[in-house]
Amino acid sequence: MNNHITRGHLLTEQINPASVNLDQLSCLEMVDVFNQEDQKTVDAIALAREPLAQAIDITSQCLAQGGRLFYVGAGTSGRLGVLDAAECPPTFCTDPTMVQGILAGGEGAMFKSSEALEDLPEDGAKAIALNNITEVDVVVGITAGGTTPYVHGALEEAKRRNAKTIFISCIPQEQFRVDVDVDIRLLSGPEVLAGSTRLKAGTVTKMALNIISTGVMVKLGKVYGNRMIDVSVTNSKLLDRALRIITDLTDLEREKAQELLTASGSKVKLALLMYWKNIGKTEAQTLLDQHQGNLRQAVNS
Repeated sequence: MNNHITRGHLLTEQINPASVNLDQLSCLEMVDVFNQEDQKTVDAIALAREPLAQAIDITSQCLAQGGRLFYVGAGTSGRLGVLDAAECPPTFCTDPTMVQGILAGGEGAMFKSSEALEDLPEDGAKAIALNNITEVDVVVGITAGGTTPYVHGALEEAKRRNAKTIFISCIPQEQFRVDVDVDIRLLSGPEVLAGSTRLKAGTVTKMALNIISTGVMVKLGKVYGNRMIDVSVTNSKLLDRALRIITDLTDLEREKAQELLTASGSKVKLALLMYWKNIGKTEAQTLLDQHQGNLRQAVNS
């Protein structure tokens, strides 16, 4: 990839006419400009609804077969991937290896800018190889401006290994084309601060990742209705949430819900199945396993 290409034509690099006098605005006027521009992120998600749904479908199928989801990016895009991956284990009790973030520059780049490393496609490819990515895995390349060599190197290596590939960018396809299984374009427009893609591009990317990872977990049976029934009960807030889920979905008082939760080994999904089927922990776990952890299917069996 040519690192010396001009990028001024890219949507994320263009000048926003709504903020050309940004340095002359009052604080309140500045907030209003940001607010008006941020409205466009919601519209961008709506326009990308079909590829977002495809991403959920493909990813959930792969993860159900034991595959893993990898987010790959540099700078803000990469950090957002790491953030979404880190939030899956506490929210959905997933194994930390199920959803992972790969950031150009590694862990240190999470806290200290290492933007120069995004220009090395071979490093992206190497990261894919180090993680032994195979045909049941999914690799999501995230690059707001669309051209990040590190991300494209990773996607090329992922394709070579027959993994499913998803591309997330904030520029239209005609400005930079890629060959992937799902191509998600989040067109939120030029930034209030020209070229600063940690703004709208970062916001809309965070929204898209929220939708993809949550949607995948719903399809994997980690949600009942709209309750996070696979929540990891690791602190007082999450214990309170677990007990409220049980009391809301059953006719149990809080004290009895606590007894049930304790009997289940602090597993909300198991506790609910034990209660609704009037069975013990071991039998409930066997029944859940027979239905790949899907509570609704186990209850209806």
